[in-house]
Amino acid sequence: MTRLTKASPTERTAPRFLWLDLTRKCQLGCRHCYNASGPDGRHGTMAREDWICVLDQAADCGVRGVQFIGGEPTMHPHARELVGYALALGLQVEVFSNLVHVTPEWWTLLRREGISLATSYYSDQAAEHDAVTGRRSHHRTRANIEHAVRLGIPLRAGIIASDETQRIGEAQQELQALGVTMISVDRVRPFGRGADGRAPATSGLCGRCGTGRAVVGPDGTVAPCVFSDWMGVGNIRDGSLADILGGVSMAEANARIRSTAKGGACGPDQECTPGFPGSSCNPRN
Repeated sequence: MTRLTKASPTERTAPRFLWLDLTRKCQLGCRHCYNASGPDGRHGTMAREDWICVLDQAADCGVRGVQFIGGEPTMHPHARELVGYALALGLQVEVFSNLVHVTPEWWTLLRREGISLATSYYSDQAAEHDAVTGRRSHHRTRANIEHAVRLGIPLRAGIIASDETQRIGEAQQELQALGVTMISVDRVRPFGRGADGRAPATSGLCGRCGTGRAVVGPDGTVAPCVFSDWMGVGNIRDGSLADILGGVSMAEANARIRSTAKGGACGPDQECTPGFPGSSCNPRN
């Protein structure tokens, strides 16, 4: 296996945010999942040492925040260690979890300074929520939302509207009653299972992918964002993060996105920072 090499100071670019897409493994099989994660998913080919080196390079490049995402990132065997390492580097960290199963060790980690939590919620009614996730998950997610609020963990929740009859307003009201103050509503993005068999296209993107941000996938592929992981611009195990982010392939991908994207939840003056509280971007879905 090719190991990563750290970038030299002259190679550094200035990204602000990095998604670390750890795994395609997830307890759920959400009907709209943008990367088709599920119980049969795998953790990918990135080793623990590869992810550690990505975090080192990210800090060297000037990245301010990272989001651990998947799949369900808490299912990755090295996720807790990687989160702790990112915090030790001084990075702001968000963990995007379905909150179906949270161990005591994870709750301890999530209470540390510099970390926040995000989740998805679909309805105040269990049957409707579970129809989206494909599993009986509503009661667990709801209970863990309540627990996170009680612990004072910064938490944001995203509601994805998949049809006109979905109880979006009621879900918002329930989350507010549970003490969640950061709530956003988004639409289903046309990728993965949400594409209904259509090939991915840049027209489904917001148009701002790749500007000061990028994603590293479970196999090391770097792409402009989690929704455009099919537009790989390099592999982190073959070159430095700075070189990939500042390279020709990333520039070409960005130009293609800007010329064809129809736009989405992110407005022209809104920084796409889904790993920071207050954002309306919901890349988990």
